[in-house]
Amino acid sequence: MLFSHDGKKRCFGGQPGKEFYAKYHDYEWGILVHDDRYLFEMLILEGSQAGLSWETILKRREGYAHAFYHFDPLRVASMSDQELDSLLKNEKIIRNRLKIYAARQNAQVFLKIQNEFGSFDSYVCAFVNGKPIVNHWQKLEDIPITTPESDALSKDLKRRCMTFVGSTIIYAYMQAVGLVNDHLTDCW
Repeated sequence: MLFSHDGKKRCFGGQPGKEFYAKYHDYEWGILVHDDRYLFEMLILEGSQAGLSWETILKRREGYAHAFYHFDPLRVASMSDQELDSLLKNEKIIRNRLKIYAARQNAQVFLKIQNEFGSFDSYVCAFVNGKPIVNHWQKLEDIPITTPESDALSKDLKRRCMTFVGSTIIYAYMQAVGLVNDHLTDCW
C-alpha cells in the first residue's frame, strides 16, 4: 500500500511525480463503465501494454487518442494499411507493427460484437453475470493475473478473431473498466 502526496492510501500510483497514475487509480481503475467508446479505448491500450508497464501506456494515452481517432471504432476499423504503417514512425505510441495492426482488426471485431449484442458493454457484462466482481484483497500479491471469467472472455474474443486479448491482458482490461474491482481493502 502506498501513500500519496495527499496522504491517501492507494493500491498503486502514490509515488511523487506520478499524480497522473494516482488520478487513474482514483477515478478509473475498478469503476464500472458502460460507454462503448471507453471500452474500446481500454482494449487498444491494454493490448498495447502487453510486455510493458501500464505506466508506460498511460504516459502515451494522449498519443494513442490522436493516432486512433479518439478511439472511434468505426474510424479505426477503416484505417488503411498506409495509415497504420505511418504510425510505426509515431513516437507518441508504442511502435509495434503487430499491436498497431491489432487495433484495426480488433475494431472490426468490436463492431461485429456491437451489432450482435446491441453494445459491447452488453457483451462484456455477460461474462460477470451483469454486475461487477468485487474482491477483498489484503495485498497486491493476492490479486490474480487471470480468472475463469477472464479465461472465458479471452477465449471468446480470440474465437471472434481479436488479437492481443490473452487472459492476462483481459483480466487487466476487466479491472480497468470495472468489471472487476480489485482495490485493496485498506485503499481509500
